[in-house]
Amino acid sequence: MIYKPRFKTMAKLWLAFCLCSVASSFAASASGKGPTPGRKPNIIFLIADDMGYGDLGVQGDKEVRSPHIDALATSGLRFTQYYANHPECAPSRAALLTGVYQQRMGFEYNPGGSGPNFGLPVDTPTVAERLKTQGYATALFGKWHQGYKPEHHPNARGFDTFYGFLGGTHPYTADGVTQYNATDAADARTNRLQRQSTPVELPAHLTEALGAEASNFIRAHKSDPFFVMLAFNAPHVPMQTTRAYYQRFAHIADEKRRIHLAMVEALDDQVGAVLQTLKTEGLERDTLVVFISDNGGPVHQTTSSNYPLSGGKATFWEGGIRVPAILYWPGTIAAGGSFDGMSSGFDMTATALTLAGAMPAQGLDGVDLMPWITGKSSAPVHDALYWRQGKRGALRQGDWKLIKDAEQWRLFDLRTDLGEQRDMAASEPQKLDQLRALWNGWSAQMKPPSWAPIEKPPLAAVAPQ
Repeated sequence: MIYKPRFKTMAKLWLAFCLCSVASSFAASASGKGPTPGRKPNIIFLIADDMGYGDLGVQGDKEVRSPHIDALATSGLRFTQYYANHPECAPSRAALLTGVYQQRMGFEYNPGGSGPNFGLPVDTPTVAERLKTQGYATALFGKWHQGYKPEHHPNARGFDTFYGFLGGTHPYTADGVTQYNATDAADARTNRLQRQSTPVELPAHLTEALGAEASNFIRAHKSDPFFVMLAFNAPHVPMQTTRAYYQRFAHIADEKRRIHLAMVEALDDQVGAVLQTLKTEGLERDTLVVFISDNGGPVHQTTSSNYPLSGGKATFWEGGIRVPAILYWPGTIAAGGSFDGMSSGFDMTATALTLAGAMPAQGLDGVDLMPWITGKSSAPVHDALYWRQGKRGALRQGDWKLIKDAEQWRLFDLRTDLGEQRDMAASEPQKLDQLRALWNGWSAQMKPPSWAPIEKPPLAAVAPQ
């Protein structure tokens, strides 16, 4: 089942007005000159949590209000074939943090708890650690999900400043509108918000607090290059919003959908606040802004939309791994374009490190995207992209998509079958064998998982209907 958003006349008029106003502001600021000569670019990663491919206005959702992110796309570069490195949170973020396939580090599953082996391996440098060698001030605001031990703490992994939480979920507000389930609530109670390593109280609204912390950091470090990873937990469960945001969607009858839309708009407002800070401080042309989601949306859990893709979070169908992505850098990246090259999370890392002069000599699995973005290269970014989680996995090469589920292999031609409805494994045996050999060869180079998976079934492990 694919969630199809409903149409509301007033919502559409409101969105059109906001998007037009915000886009005009972006266009005015994007018309300036290029970066300051001799200055390393600031880098900001804006990460949405569980945001589906169709979960933004610019991606086709007619109910959601995302004028700032939509304007970011129309004033920057929108990706149409960008993939998360994993269909679940923690492994996807591990690849983004390091620039390599997370399976090289044994980081194959979401953590099942604070087990002895869980955590981003300390012998694999993070993007923050590499950028610090180039004089960058570094900060993480929001979700970590890369380990609980002191040696895995963000402050020990290259981030000078940390305000957020170490686990996978966290409550948003103490006095709001909530749809918890028992698992979410239990995880939230044991996962305290921290400033550096000191527990702090939950603010009035965590999403707004994260945006404010990022803006404060930018203002404090505007004279030197900085790296900000603003890792929102929205719109991940628990389904929770403030009453003020909840009232903005009084026209939505479905309670879960109403809360989801409120959570997305709160995230969008904070993206707008950070971008306004860059503009106010005169830093736009010196800053590369990356907006991505960590994996596809869990449609039935939150009403997120992966339209027009099939499947969702925790699956290797397109809806589980193809997600929104935008690059914004006024004066360097032309406004209003789209990028159809097949790319992934670790490419954003490699791009940032290359621009900062911090790319390791031995290279990464990710590649610098700037030659493609600036039109200097037209070759495929990657010959193939790979995914694996235990006995399941996938491969994308050209228009061909291979999905492995235990011992069953499926084959799809995405050029003619974006919804992955027609399995061509039987009719294209040579192509199946070729791609299966590629996947097996890649898998053999990876490490075995360092810890067991969470003991619960995936959100949607079956084929889309």
